[in-house]
Amino acid sequence: MKKILSVIILFFISVSASVYSEENPQEQNKTSKLFEEVEILSDAISVILTDYVEEVKPKELVYGAIRGITGTLDGYSLFLDPEEFKEISEETRGEFGGIGIQIGTKDGLLKVIAPMEDTPAFKAGVKAGDIIVKINDEMTKNMTLNDAVKKLRGKSGTEVTITIIRDGSNSTFDYKMIRSAIKVKSIKEFKMIESAIGYVRIVEFQERTKDDLENVVKKLISEGAKGLIIDLRNNPGGLLDSAIEISELFLKKNELIVYMEGRTPSSKAEFRSKNDPVFSDIKLIFLINGGSASASEILAGAIKDNKRGILVGETSFGKGSIQTIVPLKDLSAVRLTTAAYFTPSGKSLMNNGITPDIEIKTRAVSKNIHIKKDDIFNEFDNKEKLKETLKEKEISIEEDNIDFEHDIQLKTAVNILKGISIFESITPKNAIRHDK
Repeated sequence: MKKILSVIILFFISVSASVYSEENPQEQNKTSKLFEEVEILSDAISVILTDYVEEVKPKELVYGAIRGITGTLDGYSLFLDPEEFKEISEETRGEFGGIGIQIGTKDGLLKVIAPMEDTPAFKAGVKAGDIIVKINDEMTKNMTLNDAVKKLRGKSGTEVTITIIRDGSNSTFDYKMIRSAIKVKSIKEFKMIESAIGYVRIVEFQERTKDDLENVVKKLISEGAKGLIIDLRNNPGGLLDSAIEISELFLKKNELIVYMEGRTPSSKAEFRSKNDPVFSDIKLIFLINGGSASASEILAGAIKDNKRGILVGETSFGKGSIQTIVPLKDLSAVRLTTAAYFTPSGKSLMNNGITPDIEIKTRAVSKNIHIKKDDIFNEFDNKEKLKETLKEKEISIEEDNIDFEHDIQLKTAVNILKGISIFESITPKNAIRHDK
């Protein structure tokens, strides 16, 4: 058995080595060293197959090994068995049942990137940055991202409860929700909020988002808008192509939008604006926060680095990596982080995020913002912390629906545009001159 396993492992490693042997001899040397280490895995599998108290299927062991390997890489790489691969393929094509949150792992914790608009999680009050510590009374301490997604998904009409800690606080909050079909409109809201200022809220980047945004902005301009506020807060991202197309609406031809770098030649690319901008004169302000991720960060970074607009709000999430799904021969697949995104100025988005030009916080920063994973779950093990529910305590700190009167980030953006307009209205003949 051990000999057979060694031959199989050697075969796959040899195939991998052949890919790099001509272009990069160093890779072949690394692969040779890897085989020496893989013998340990072969030994472990052999022992389990022959000596474990119960019979284990070889495929289960192989799947478990791959899950373990991908789980050590980052918060986004994972293994998909055939059923999981089929589910994720169906999700990208249309509706799916769930509660409507984008999640990822950060600092070893399961975190909400952002809730999607008009979904059960959004309506319940789940926030970007919330730490999910339980799903249906099951602790998430050793739960993989893929397992968490599977537990959160389900048939429409079924119930799921999540327990969260917000901003590293000592209190926990329970959210009981009914799963539903998730289908999100990319543009949630648009309107004139001042005589010359338009407002658009993009909640996700989809195939039609660029066309929808172009039509909306043209309508606002026809109503007198000379300045535009684009709200990307709590936008978890979406399609890369959509972010690039929207950037092209505002940037000059041939300006760099984003570039990506990985280890292989195919993972390196840059994206530039191909055409003259549709909206070259309108003044722009983008609102971002900790729930702005992925495609949102690409758009915000392009606008900031090309000095086309001003960013207002809070540092974005920092989900600046590319995952490639590689199908395997048994209809399973590996989702692997293969490259990282960089803004035009060369800043990596991965784990860093975009820093706004003008930082406006909407809630106090927790003293425990760097709380450790073990500290959180030790609190649950002790079972001495006070547990609170939404009915017992009001926990909403920032409004989910845009409050145009009390939204301090939005009001700041409006005042900036007003200030720019006043400054530009001052002509040389009215300005005070200091001649020598």
